[in-house]
Amino acid sequence: MSEKPTALIIGASRGLGLGLVREYLRRGWDVVATVRGGSAQTALHELQKTHHALEIETVDITKPDEVDALFARCRGRSFDLLFVNAGVTNDPRETIGQVSTEEFVRVMVTNALSPMRVVERLVECVRPQGMVGVMSSELGSIADNTAGGWEIYRGSKAALNTLMKSLVARRIADTRTFYVVAPGWVRTDMGGPDALLDIETSIPGVVDALEYHRGTSGLVFTNYRKEILPW
Repeated sequence: MSEKPTALIIGASRGLGLGLVREYLRRGWDVVATVRGGSAQTALHELQKTHHALEIETVDITKPDEVDALFARCRGRSFDLLFVNAGVTNDPRETIGQVSTEEFVRVMVTNALSPMRVVERLVECVRPQGMVGVMSSELGSIADNTAGGWEIYRGSKAALNTLMKSLVARRIADTRTFYVVAPGWVRTDMGGPDALLDIETSIPGVVDALEYHRGTSGLVFTNYRKEILPW
C-alpha cells in the first residue's frame, strides 16, 4: 500500500486556507495545518474531530521565532506540498499617499515578508519532486493593473510574486515546483459578500491547477482556472 501524500498548509483556521485543508482531505491526503497560537476552537479544530488524517500546529508567521519552532517540529518529515496562505488588506480606496507607515508595514509584513520567511525556512521539508506555493492574487500582476485601486494590497502581492521569483532564480537546480496562485475574488471575510466566487468553486480549481502545472520549471503564476497569468 502506497504512502499517502502529505500537505503542510500554513494559515488554515478559516477561509481559503480552511478550504484547502478540506479539499486535500477529500482527495485522501494527510494534512498538517496551522493556526495562530491562542486561537480559540476554530473551524479547523471542528474539522479535526471527524478527520484523523488532520494534524494541527500553531504558528504566527509574523514572528520568526515561531517559524523557527515550527521548522524544528517538522524537521525530519517530508511533505508533498507546502502551501502558505496569508493575506490582509487595508481600505482598498486608500492610496499610497494616504496610507500610514504603520498600516503599510502591517500589510507588507503579513502578505509578503512573512510568507517568504516560511518558504525559506521550510522548503527543505518538501520532497524533491514536491510543490511549494503561496496564495497571491491577480491584483499582484503589474501587467494587468489597468484599473488601479487596492494600491497597498496590490503592492504587497506584487512584492510576494517578485520575492518568490527571486527565490526560485537562486534555486535554479531545485526540482520542486514553485507557484504563486490567484484564487479569484472569493467570498471570504476579506473578499466580502459581493465577491464572484465561493470557496467550493475556487479551491478545487486551485488544487487542480497545482497538479496540472506540477513539474514546470521556474515559477508558475497561475489562477484557479489553470491559466498562466502575466507578471
